[in-house]
Amino acid sequence: MRHIGTFASFLFLLATMTFPSAARAQNTNVLGEWETLRPDGEEFAILMPKSSSAEVSKEPYHKMTLNTRLYLWTNPAGPVFAVSSMSGIKANPVLYTEMARVNSYVDAFKHWFPKKVRGKDAVGNLTLVGPKTLNGHNGREYRLTIGDLSGSMHVYATRRRFYAAVVLNTKKDDALTDRFLSSFFLPDKVMEAPATVASQKKATKEEPEEIDPGPTFTGQKPDVKTPAGGAEGSTETPTETKNPEPPVPTEPGKRAPISGGVLNGKAITLPKPDYPAEARAARASGTVVVQITVDEYGNVISARAVSGHQMLHQASVNAARGARFAPTFLMGEAVKVTGVITYNFVAQ
Repeated sequence: MRHIGTFASFLFLLATMTFPSAARAQNTNVLGEWETLRPDGEEFAILMPKSSSAEVSKEPYHKMTLNTRLYLWTNPAGPVFAVSSMSGIKANPVLYTEMARVNSYVDAFKHWFPKKVRGKDAVGNLTLVGPKTLNGHNGREYRLTIGDLSGSMHVYATRRRFYAAVVLNTKKDDALTDRFLSSFFLPDKVMEAPATVASQKKATKEEPEEIDPGPTFTGQKPDVKTPAGGAEGSTETPTETKNPEPPVPTEPGKRAPISGGVLNGKAITLPKPDYPAEARAARASGTVVVQITVDEYGNVISARAVSGHQMLHQASVNAARGARFAPTFLMGEAVKVTGVITYNFVAQ
């Protein structure tokens, strides 16, 4: 009888030891294989179960319309993995501080996302956990509950978009949550810095104009080179402005352009001016200020040098016309912007 009792105890112990492994195997079968999700046109990458769905829509938010993209993997019994990508609230410090912009996106997300996972009457409850940063991008961590689902959400705002990475489940699974959220990736936030370029005594071969490389997923900032014999935009505030650009006529029903000040740091693409041979020979130098008007699509539609050495004016204007900006919105409506770009030439 003692042996029978011992054998029964052994079987019980064996069952309790193997049950967690069986549960993990069952969970693995539900999730299947994982893959790196890196959608075209997005800045993020993340590790996600295969066969996730993608949905594109437009959602009203106050007087604006937000462009939304939802990448979703779900199971009726849980878990739920999702990445929400939203745009429509521009990174415009005149209208929004960085965190005010995040708050607006979170508010829009809270009313939109629950319906995607638990039907049109679903309501989400958010609790702020604390701030987060990822490769220079500011964000936050939240606890999110939708009906029988609960879990974590990490949000970040880049210059172009707002991202929310969400994992929900009907039961707590810290390992699964960490695996998903820790794999979320954004490229390093590029910080603009003032720079000057010296003139060269000997002519050198010029490199092609730098073009915005778009999203990268290596975790490294792209190398930035300055063309030989060129000049780069300066963040100096101009001290003198002569013959300012006349006001841009406003079409009936259109908003007047808004003033953006010095626009160097707000450019998506900022070509470097050539250093004219005659200016180099004359050792012309100093800061050139170019007044520009940017249309609703971010293109420079007028440019005029208003101060600086005359021999450097045309090269600076040509470079300014090639600059590109993100559209600027005022109360949800794209508007024109006036401002200046400054270029600093240094002779040696």
